[in-house]
Amino acid sequence: MHMQKIIIGACGLALSMVATAVSAQSLSQSEINQLGTTLTPIGAEKAGNAAGTIPEWTGGLPVDAGQTLANHFLENPFKGEQPEFVITAQNYQQYRDNLTPGQVALFERYPETFRMPVYQSKRTVGFPQSVYDQVKRTAGKARLVNGGDGVENVEPGSSFIFPIPKTGGEVIWNHMTRYRLNVHRWYMQAMPQTNGSFTLIKMEEEVGYPNLMPDVDPASMPNTLLFFKQRVNAPARLAGNVLLVHDTLDQLKEPRMAWVYNAGQRRVRRAPQVAYDGPGTASDGMRTSDNFSMYNGAPDRYDWKLIGKKEVYLPYNAGKLSEPGLKYADVLKAGHVNPEHTRFELHRVWEVQGNVKQGQRHIYAQRNFFVDEDSWMISLADHYDGRGTLWRVGEGHLAFNYKQKIPGYTLETLYDLLAGRYIALGMYTEEASAPQYGGTPPTYNQFTPAALRAAGVR
Repeated sequence: MHMQKIIIGACGLALSMVATAVSAQSLSQSEINQLGTTLTPIGAEKAGNAAGTIPEWTGGLPVDAGQTLANHFLENPFKGEQPEFVITAQNYQQYRDNLTPGQVALFERYPETFRMPVYQSKRTVGFPQSVYDQVKRTAGKARLVNGGDGVENVEPGSSFIFPIPKTGGEVIWNHMTRYRLNVHRWYMQAMPQTNGSFTLIKMEEEVGYPNLMPDVDPASMPNTLLFFKQRVNAPARLAGNVLLVHDTLDQLKEPRMAWVYNAGQRRVRRAPQVAYDGPGTASDGMRTSDNFSMYNGAPDRYDWKLIGKKEVYLPYNAGKLSEPGLKYADVLKAGHVNPEHTRFELHRVWEVQGNVKQGQRHIYAQRNFFVDEDSWMISLADHYDGRGTLWRVGEGHLAFNYKQKIPGYTLETLYDLLAGRYIALGMYTEEASAPQYGGTPPTYNQFTPAALRAAGVR
């Protein structure tokens, strides 16, 4: 993630090792020296595990791991590989130590159809050398403030600001400040009914980062994280509706600013509901605003507890889900996506538990995130309701763009265990183009409320 330095006024803060408090003291030089030696340059364990089921990290996939196909699609470097074994409702108990509660619940909810094909683990994620240099240079400088709700001492353009985290809040901030690039993408979203029927929602998104935009001076907007524009292109009843977001890092100091253009009313309105548990765009109530990208926005409604590290079967190297021409109808099935197109691998994760703070509210009373150590991306997410019942299970199917040296989600799913429905978003295999990273940088004028109406004309 490319981010800007936060300027926060003086506030009382006490150092603590408790996950709900601010960051511990700065890292020692001996800890920082682990980056690039015993740890990867962004803080993962470099060595494999003792069982040999997780390999050593050796730098990730090289840029020549596969061919660039037409329209920005990439060749699946693992095409043709077969799973080593398949976890089913009949045998999942023997693998339970490496499954999340959400995965166990999916086996029990869909015993006849849900399964997890498990492949040889491959640590494919790597980043540009400039990212490694920055992480080493800035390690130990960032601080959590306001009980972990904000950060300070962050250099402009920094990624992975807590490479050796000591608290749950620091892990969450690594996900939110992960390395990303300007992107323009087209994708489908769907909310299959219990019988498997669905309507496709066609979306278009543009995301710009201040320090990657030619007409933006990061110093003039030090708390700006990103600019986001999302347009609904189909079906006709929703086409032309546009969402614009100016996201900030410290959202208590400067709240997220959001606007929507309603094509039917032909009006631009402020949209304070685009945050926390406000409804996600065209989602039929199947996800919240902060479910997007597995988790986003201000972290202030939760106390974040660091549970620790463990080995979990993650949806990883999901090249099958990004092969051009794959039909959405072949992926979207009743209850869950088609396991024939998924790939799971054993990887190490950081588990972080969020519990709603006293005096705050959210429809998810508890959230458990399982964060991939090699990318700092949330890969799995369990969401509990106010009764303590496991309600929704999220999956982020990760794939690595080896040409641009950036990981991303080829598909995000959120399964509602109680309703028997789910939402799937990010599918692009039948679109004219895969996501376009980099390229011609967007300008600030593309992300102004004044430009919103023009973007929504249909």
